[in-house]
Amino acid sequence: MADRPAYIFKPHERPTLPGSPANPDHPTPRRRLYFAIGCLVGITGGLGNALVTVNLGFAQGTLGLNSDEAAWLTAAYFMTNVTGNLLLVKYRQQFGIQPFIRYMLAAYALTTFAHLFVHDFWTSVAVRAASGIAASGLSTLTVLYLSQAMPAPKRLAGIMLGISIPQLATPLARMLSPSLLTTGDWHMLYWFELGLALATLAAVLALPLPPSERTKAFEKLDFLTFFLLAPGLWLLIAVLTQGRVQWWLERPWIGIALAASTALIAAALVVEHRRANPLINTRWLGTREIMRLMAVAASVRILLSEQAFGSVGLLNVLGMINDQMVMLNLIIVVASIAGMATAVLTIRPDNISRPITIAVILIMVGALMDSDATNLTRPSSFYLSQALIGFASLLFMAQAMVIGIARTLLAGTRNFISFIVLFSISQSMGGLIGSAFLGTFQVVREKYHSHELVQALVASDPQVVARIKAGSAAISGVVGDPALRSAEGAALLARAVSREANILAFNDVFLLVGILAAGAVVWSYLIRLGIKRRGEPSPLIELQRRAAAGNARND
Repeated sequence: MADRPAYIFKPHERPTLPGSPANPDHPTPRRRLYFAIGCLVGITGGLGNALVTVNLGFAQGTLGLNSDEAAWLTAAYFMTNVTGNLLLVKYRQQFGIQPFIRYMLAAYALTTFAHLFVHDFWTSVAVRAASGIAASGLSTLTVLYLSQAMPAPKRLAGIMLGISIPQLATPLARMLSPSLLTTGDWHMLYWFELGLALATLAAVLALPLPPSERTKAFEKLDFLTFFLLAPGLWLLIAVLTQGRVQWWLERPWIGIALAASTALIAAALVVEHRRANPLINTRWLGTREIMRLMAVAASVRILLSEQAFGSVGLLNVLGMINDQMVMLNLIIVVASIAGMATAVLTIRPDNISRPITIAVILIMVGALMDSDATNLTRPSSFYLSQALIGFASLLFMAQAMVIGIARTLLAGTRNFISFIVLFSISQSMGGLIGSAFLGTFQVVREKYHSHELVQALVASDPQVVARIKAGSAAISGVVGDPALRSAEGAALLARAVSREANILAFNDVFLLVGILAAGAVVWSYLIRLGIKRRGEPSPLIELQRRAAAGNARND
């Protein structure tokens, strides 16, 4: 397809930076179409990985993978997804937005189609890696389309929606998976994903984004940074996804990979620190404001792992699968949308950090509500607590993105790539660290509680004897040998002990998240107190002041 003739932008229509679309004044019907397409793109990009993640056990059995191999599917996706933006942002700047859209969507559709014919481990890993790259591009495309759907004064709301909508993918995947798997064929998951990918491709070709400006963006040292930083992050992701599965101290390669990761990431940062035009501006990222923002963003992301790992993990221990959690996930989706809408409608330029504190308080309350689970706990027990956490997750995400973009624009658009790369890394790595940390803590506490419970089981205890006899009696109709019935009764008791130990361990996880969230609340309060004492202006207020000063000079 030949490029269109050069477009002459009006002053107020010019793109914010090369690689981003122009911002013309669209009529209302077109804005509505941009909004619908943006939502479609966001859901499509997020559902790809979510459908695999929430059905990993099902895919593991269907493809004949062990638990180590199944974990590599998740690792492969995050390896390419986290590092994709390192070069994709500059690709848009140098080659334009339209080639970027066409190639990303075509790649996504092809990789989704390839899933239908993948039946072994290595090809599954390759397809998941390709999906990670495509999803990285789709997340950017979501923000761009939703920004076009908003008039200029509300464009920030479009960015907030664009960063939030893909986060709905996991509960949506848990809602949709049972009906997709009713035939017992995992291919239905990928036929559905392929349909979404093709619908998205048709939609963006029918209503493309406005043209963008191009500029020479790539430098030779960009590729040196990539070939140092990307393998370093890949090794770190491998450690985080495999450490809990293969156990941290049982595999020598985990220590070697962690050491190599540290060296490669440090080398990449040294290269960037010495560059005149860095891909990642380490001097700006090392400022107090940005380091504080990223630390808060990553910390809250770790706390939000309570929803992805804690509640679902406990229900799985109790024998619940996605079929029994449809209503729970519907409530989470509705609450998350409410959190997103609240973030957009109640944003206050003079105090944009307050919603993050409120989000952390809601996470704390939800986690503490979950910390008294028993073997009678069912999905309905989590409706309120998980609704609070779902609401908090998108309330936090939208506000954190606003603060980051405001800080970026104040420092100059040259730092936009640095912010996008670091924010993406902080959120993805925060989620992986949270799952690895909470998962490891749960395993350790399960061993502790199992030991304590087993210590209390004495063969001479009448209650223990009665429990074994009850288990034996339950299977007397199918097992005739008395000795074998007694052994099966003891095995059933051991299984019940293991289940109770896991429940107690998950309660400890919820309690730990609640305590950490309480600490985060105190930390955020101290940060706000320090900002007030130093007289630091809100970044949005400062941005508005500079914009008003610039308009006054133009007049």
